[in-house]
Amino acid sequence: MNPVEKDILARKNEIILEIRAVFKANMKITSWDVPEADDQLAGELIVNIMQEALDKLKEELQEGNFSNS
Repeated sequence: MNPVEKDILARKNEIILEIRAVFKANMKITSWDVPEADDQLAGELIVNIMQEALDKLKEELQEGNFSNS
């Protein structure tokens, strides 16, 4: 395993927690903005948007159009 793989795998749980935190923050914002919100629907919509963002990042990475700067 190379150093990059070791580094990323060592931070795997942290990365997962950060993703969950973004989801929870958006759920909370929805409940503030729409107190009667359907949590299931809100969660599905948020996950769909997050997936779109991940798909776009993956596409950029595969095209070589992603840098750390």
